[in-house]
Amino acid sequence: MTIKFFDMFAGIGGFRSGLEAIGGFECVGYCEIDKYAKQAYEAMYDTGGELYFEDARKIIPEQLPHIDLITGGFPCQSFSIARTKERI
Repeated sequence: MTIKFFDMFAGIGGFRSGLEAIGGFECVGYCEIDKYAKQAYEAMYDTGGELYFEDARKIIPEQLPHIDLITGGFPCQSFSIARTKERI
């Protein structure tokens, strides 16, 4: 049996990497508002045929396909030092 999941606040796909490593999971779609994280996600995973939403607030649950599991990334921005580093 394949478990279908939707990757909310996907970032660069941490949850997806783990689920794909385990096996038996199929991603049916993802949501990520950061354009650079989305570019990385799409470079690392075959997202062809999957639903994509930029803004989670615009998702209409009734329009989603059958989903067994919803994953959700923790907001890294609160803990990241990437944006505090001085840019040259």
